[in-house]
Amino acid sequence: MISAPADPTTAASVSPAADLLSDTYDRLGVRLHDGVATLRIWSGDASAVEVVVFDDDDPDWIVETLPLSPAGGGVWEVTTPVLRPGVRYSVRVDGPHGPGMTFNPATLLIDPYARGLAVPGIHSWRSVVVDECFDWGGVRKPETPLDRTVVYEAHVKGLTKRHPGVPAALHGTYAGMAHPAMIEHYQRLGVTAVELLPIHAFASEPRLLQLGLTNYWGYNSVGFFAPHAPYATAAAQAEGAGAVLREVKGMVKLLHQAGIEVILDVVYNHTSEQGLGEPRSSFRGIDNRAYYRQAEDGTYIDVTGCGNSVDTSTDAAARLVLDSLRYWANGVQIDGFRFDLAPTLGRDASHTFTADHPLLRAIIDDPALTGVKKIAEPWDVGLGGWQTGGFGTGWSEWNDRYRDRVRNFWLSDIDYSRRADVTPVGIGGFATRLAGSANTFSAERGPLASVNFVTAHDGFTLHDLVSYDVKRNDANGEHGRDGADTNRSFNHGFEGPTDDEAVLRTRRRAMRNLMGTLLLSAGVPMITAGDEIGRSQDGNNNAYCHDSDLTWYDWDLSDWQEELRAHVELLTRIRRENPALRPVRFAHADKTVPSASVIDWYDEHGQTMSVEQWTDPSHRTLQYDAQSTPEHEAPNRILLVVHGRERGTDITLPALDGVTRFVPLWSSVDERPSDHADVRTPGETFPAAGTSMYLFRAE
Repeated sequence: MISAPADPTTAASVSPAADLLSDTYDRLGVRLHDGVATLRIWSGDASAVEVVVFDDDDPDWIVETLPLSPAGGGVWEVTTPVLRPGVRYSVRVDGPHGPGMTFNPATLLIDPYARGLAVPGIHSWRSVVVDECFDWGGVRKPETPLDRTVVYEAHVKGLTKRHPGVPAALHGTYAGMAHPAMIEHYQRLGVTAVELLPIHAFASEPRLLQLGLTNYWGYNSVGFFAPHAPYATAAAQAEGAGAVLREVKGMVKLLHQAGIEVILDVVYNHTSEQGLGEPRSSFRGIDNRAYYRQAEDGTYIDVTGCGNSVDTSTDAAARLVLDSLRYWANGVQIDGFRFDLAPTLGRDASHTFTADHPLLRAIIDDPALTGVKKIAEPWDVGLGGWQTGGFGTGWSEWNDRYRDRVRNFWLSDIDYSRRADVTPVGIGGFATRLAGSANTFSAERGPLASVNFVTAHDGFTLHDLVSYDVKRNDANGEHGRDGADTNRSFNHGFEGPTDDEAVLRTRRRAMRNLMGTLLLSAGVPMITAGDEIGRSQDGNNNAYCHDSDLTWYDWDLSDWQEELRAHVELLTRIRRENPALRPVRFAHADKTVPSASVIDWYDEHGQTMSVEQWTDPSHRTLQYDAQSTPEHEAPNRILLVVHGRERGTDITLPALDGVTRFVPLWSSVDERPSDHADVRTPGETFPAAGTSMYLFRAE
C-alpha cells in the first residue's frame, strides 16, 4: 500500500488563496500522525468546544468526552490517541445567545471536515475517523482536453441499478459504475467523462420522508468531504466509512485506467440544515452566523430556494469550500466539478454576485486545482442570479441559452408552425448556438466556455421532451406545482404514449435532430445518461424524489432504442475525428487564429446567406461550412446541412474553394446509421426531408 497524495488543505501557503482566505483554517478536521490524532474545529464565537467519542458497537453510548483548547483565530483543538480509524465521534459547541446565534452545548454535531459519516438513525449523524491511504498503482488522471471532452451526466444508482451486465451485488453502487460492463458502455458510446450527480453525503428532507418519498438526486448535502455511504456496496457499508471511501477511490482508479474522467456535481450553496427550525447537524450549531447568509436579526437570506444559503463572503465558509475541492481533486483524484447554483458562491457580503469574488478567483488560480475542470451552473434564485456568460476566464458554464434555442428550433417552433402555418423565428439564433455562442462568451473565453446541453437531470428526458406538452408531476406530492412549466417541448400530435407509428417516427427523428445538434455544435457537449437509449420518466420533469423504476434506467432495449444509441455512438466518433466540429477558439475575420474554425454560411441554394435570411421567419435552412485552422491536428473541413421545416426542400451544395466532393458522414433521416449514402459534388442538388440534418466531410 502507498499513501494517498499529500492533503492539499495543509498547503495554503503555496496558493494564491492564502492571500484571499485566512491561513487560520489550516489542518481542520482530524489529522492522524505519530500514533495519535489531532482534531481542529473552527468556531469564531464559541465559548467552549468538546468532542465526544462513541462506543464501537453502540452508536449512542458516549465512552469519552474531551475538551478542545483555544489555538487562536477561533480554532479549537485536541490531540489524543482515542481518535483512531473507524472511531465515531461528534462535537458539541457552546457560545453566546443573540440574533443569529444558535449554540446548544447538548447538540451532537458533525465535524465539517469529516472524511466519513455514519447514520445511526434518522437525522442522527456521527463523524468517523478515516484512514485515507490507498494504492493508486501509478494510475494517473486522463487529462482529456476540453475540446475532446464529451460529458455524460449520470446518477450512480440509477445508471447501474438494473444493468444486466453488472452483478446484482454491485447494482446501484460506486463499484457498479466502474464494472467492465459499464466501462464498455462508456467507451462504446464515446463519452470521455462521467459527471456524477451529488455523491457528497446527503439526507432526505423531513417533508419528503413524511410523504414516503426520498431525496434521490442528492442536492441536500450533509457534509462536503464524506462520500454518500448508501451508494457503496453492502460489504463496504458493513466494513465502515474507510471501506466506503476506498470503494469511491477504486471506482475513480478503474475509470481512469479506461481513460474516463470523473466529474462531481457539488452542492456548496446550501446544506441539509435548511431553514431555521429544521435539522441542526453541523454549521448551525458550530457557528451559524459565519456559515449562513443572514440579516442582522438572524433571518436567513435564501438565494437558493432551499431554506439556507452558505455565506462564502466569510473566510471560514469560503475556505471550507476550497479545502473540499482540494481534497476531492487530489486525495480522491477527481477530474472536475460542476458547481450547483454557482452564483451563490460568488456573492459578497452584500449578497451581490461578482465574477471576481475571492472564492471564484481562488478556485481558478489555486495550484492544487490546476488542470481540474470547473463548470458553473450559472444561476440561482437570488437578485441578479442569472449569470450565463458572466463567469471569468477558466470557467465553463452550463449554457441554458443554447438549451432553449435548440429546443425552440426543433420542437416549439415546429409546434407553432403546425398551428399557424408559419414559424415564429428564423434560423439565425440557432446558427449562433451551433457555432459556439459567441454572443454569450467572450473571445478570451472562447467556445469551450459553453457546456452545451439539451436535457439534464432536472427536466424532461429527451424521450419525454418529444412526447409531452405538459409535465406529469402529481406523484411528487406537490399537486403539480413543482418542476418547470415552460419546457419548450412538443408531443408531435399526441400526449404521452401512443401506438401511432407516424407520431413515433416523427418523435424519433426529433430526438436524432436534438442529439445531432448537441454533438455537432462547437462547445463542450453534455449528454444526459439514458437519453442515448430514449429513457422515459412518464412525463415527470422533476423526478428528484423518486428512487424507483421511474428513475432507474431500463436496459431492456427495443430496436428503436438500439438504433438511437447507434446514432449517438456514430456522432461522438465523428466529433472525435473532425476537429472542425470542436474549435478551441473563435475565429477572427482579420487574422488566422490557431485551433479555431473558420465558418461560412450558405442557404439552400448554395449561395452566401444574406442579412435578411438570418432573421426571416420563413427561412429555416442553412449550410454550415467549418474549416479548421490546424495547430495540433491535420486540416479538416465539414459541411452541415440543417433544414428546420416539416416540408422537405431541395438543397444545392455550395462551391467551396479547393473542395471537389462531399463525403456523407451522418444523417438524421436514417432510422439506423447508414454506410451507403452517395458521395456528392459541389453544385449538386439533392432532396432534403422535412426537419433533417446532413453532415458531410468536405474534401
